[in-house]
Amino acid sequence: MCENKKDLIYMNDNNHNKLYADCENCFGLCCIALYFSASEGFPVDKNAGEPCPNLQTDFRCNIHENLIDRGMKGCNAFDCFGAGQKVARISFDGRNWRKYPELSKQMFEVFLIMRQLHELLWYLTESLTLQQASPIQNELSSKVGELERLSLLDSNSLIKVDVAALRGEVNTLLVRVSELVRNAIQVQGSQPRRKKTLDQRADLIAADLRKTDLRGANLRGACLIAADLRGTDLNGVDFIGADLRDADLRGTDLSKSIFLTQAQLNVAKGDKGTKLPPLLSPPKHWNNN
Repeated sequence: MCENKKDLIYMNDNNHNKLYADCENCFGLCCIALYFSASEGFPVDKNAGEPCPNLQTDFRCNIHENLIDRGMKGCNAFDCFGAGQKVARISFDGRNWRKYPELSKQMFEVFLIMRQLHELLWYLTESLTLQQASPIQNELSSKVGELERLSLLDSNSLIKVDVAALRGEVNTLLVRVSELVRNAIQVQGSQPRRKKTLDQRADLIAADLRKTDLRGANLRGACLIAADLRGTDLNGVDFIGADLRDADLRGTDLSKSIFLTQAQLNVAKGDKGTKLPPLLSPPKHWNNN
């Protein structure tokens, strides 16, 4: 009966709704399972398995509304893609690591695996919404179903999942989706447009890209820290794994970009003129720009 309940909750829900973090139904797993070192994003060192000093007994963060001002900018750069509440409420049936410390080690391991599964599900589910990806829709749907079934395994089985192999399989599909989307952008208009030659591996830190035609560009893994992208049209741009820390996105059109995440936006600069994909929201600190 328990398995049927899980299927009911996670299969009948909106595909993307289950991939948003719901901190109210989590046990602050990202605040204890992860490690961080003193840097621009974190003021102090913290070991994995050690609660963040800002984590309260009710598993809430006592500085959540002021993370940037308190030097915790790195927290804005993390997104569990809904893995936290799934581990807390489904994998461990509501048992938290404070009340059941004997479960903590396994819970944290499962959380890290679940987070990777949910990240892959985010990209695959987005792919299913893209008209250009219709030629491989069956393959995408099949992989989504496989990952969802894996995410519902018991905790002992989840730890044995070969996430590296899954990443390789999913990446092959995502590359194909990216090519389909970007190739469609390249041929828009009365004349075919020259294929983008911008090397996403290039050092684009603080680069002024305002006059660069980036439509349909492949910016996978690009280092765009503090890059100036103000007012640019980023239709069809692949942003998977791109570093957008302090990138200036004011007035930028990202509405038809692909594989962009909320965490990437949270560490970038934007304003009311920044157009976003429908699944993402402007960070609160953009209101000051």
